[in-house]
Amino acid sequence: MSLVILADENIPAVEDYVGASGRVRHFSGRDLTPQQLTGVDALLVRSVTRVDEALLAGSPVGFVGTATSGVDHIDRDYLQRRGTGFAYAPGSNANSVVEYVLAAVAAIGDRLERLLAGGCVGIVGYGVIGKALAARLGALAIRYRVYDPWLEQSGIPGRAELQDILGCDVVTLHPELTRARPWPSYHLLDKSALRRLDRDCLLINASRGAVVDNRALLAVLARGGPLDVVLDVWEGEPAINQAVLDRVNLGTPHIAGYSLDGKLLATQMLCAAMARHYGLVLAPARGTREAPPLALEASREGADLLRFLLASRYDITRDDRALRAATGDRGAAAAAFDDLRRHYPERRELAGSRVRAQGISAAAVDLIHGLGCSVVALEDE
Repeated sequence: MSLVILADENIPAVEDYVGASGRVRHFSGRDLTPQQLTGVDALLVRSVTRVDEALLAGSPVGFVGTATSGVDHIDRDYLQRRGTGFAYAPGSNANSVVEYVLAAVAAIGDRLERLLAGGCVGIVGYGVIGKALAARLGALAIRYRVYDPWLEQSGIPGRAELQDILGCDVVTLHPELTRARPWPSYHLLDKSALRRLDRDCLLINASRGAVVDNRALLAVLARGGPLDVVLDVWEGEPAINQAVLDRVNLGTPHIAGYSLDGKLLATQMLCAAMARHYGLVLAPARGTREAPPLALEASREGADLLRFLLASRYDITRDDRALRAATGDRGAAAAAFDDLRRHYPERRELAGSRVRAQGISAAAVDLIHGLGCSVVALEDE
């Protein structure tokens, strides 16, 4: 059996995983039409493609996969009624997003030093990404609190109410997008909530743009004050509010989860689910090559060590500069936003990396391990 697979152009290596079991065609995520589904057995999308009856009605598609942790763009009830197989990729990009959040913290003033000295991170959403972030913060001995009214409360460590979260040194958003009551995450941070943020807070949104009311955020930022903001997601993507971009500390084009490692894991998860759905046996795909080791001087300690290692794998300021430069022409800003995603450069994750070091302290070793890395002595190389 050879499947016809239509895959978003930003999902890599589908051909490698399906091999002779499928013929792969690619499409631009925001531009998919029902006509393109003629003769297609399986559809693989990312978050920018809405999959519902309007897209699938009358098509032969028997399996839908999304290479994302979130599923708010998928009408799963319709897929179930239709008898269409479905899979998503929870956790595939979790470490990528975690490292994006840490990179944002490290890039803004002395935030990292303050957290290591006893500051607190407020996490909104304790799904796969929220859990991964909490685990990483715990490994680095950074305090955190969690708000997630969408889960059973007894299973949430450091549980807090939203008001308490808004008083943390860093507030980072990771819920799924929902309008369902009694706890909609849509505009969870509205004008009232934004005004309750600690004025010296760093706000990070790497979930969905509409979790933050962007107009209200603009009004708050326009008033001035010490509030710092990092946005990876925006209301109205790809036509983002340029005035908001002008006022945030760092802005990126919805790429927090865009590490090569995360993308390939999502592809592997979707192709494995698709194979199970159709009763196929896929040949083993080639593995991801190991990222080169990092060299660390013994003089680096604490926040300086963390900042160095985080920047060695990911420079968040580069993505900020690229977004500002690409969207400078307001008339072509939406196309430029998507073009940055389409041609995003290879980015490797820090977790799993080998760190070459000699004569470093036990505290430095603990921080390296807290980042998910291993220490390799120079003589062992």
